[in-house]
Amino acid sequence: MTRQAPTLDAIEACARDVLARLPAPFAAHLQDIVLIVEEFADDETLDALGIEDPFELTGLYHGRPVGEKALASGDLPDRIHLYRRPILDEWCATGVTLDALITHVVVHEVGHHFGLSDADMHALEASVAEEGA
Repeated sequence: MTRQAPTLDAIEACARDVLARLPAPFAAHLQDIVLIVEEFADDETLDALGIEDPFELTGLYHGRPVGEKALASGDLPDRIHLYRRPILDEWCATGVTLDALITHVVVHEVGHHFGLSDADMHALEASVAEEGA
């Protein structure tokens, strides 16, 4: 029996589940965030970040952190990008469950939205993981 890698839709469903498990104070600020799941980051994104290997980027937050929000017409909505192939590579390489890895990446990107420290992101990830257990 062979197993197939999760599809873009499966990764997105898992990521949306993670977003739904975030505590209320965070969820209230994420109603308008756009979640995008793609195979890889595009060349322009990789170049802007100075990344040569597209497998090195599993997720990316685009937008202004909550504390830096200003009313500006024409601003694009904040976006969280997840990159399927790098996520799958990391999943295979680390042996971490796919759900745990997607939780880690989503919480990290949400952390950028809120301007959280690494310690705060780890605490949030632990609370989301407990909620899903």
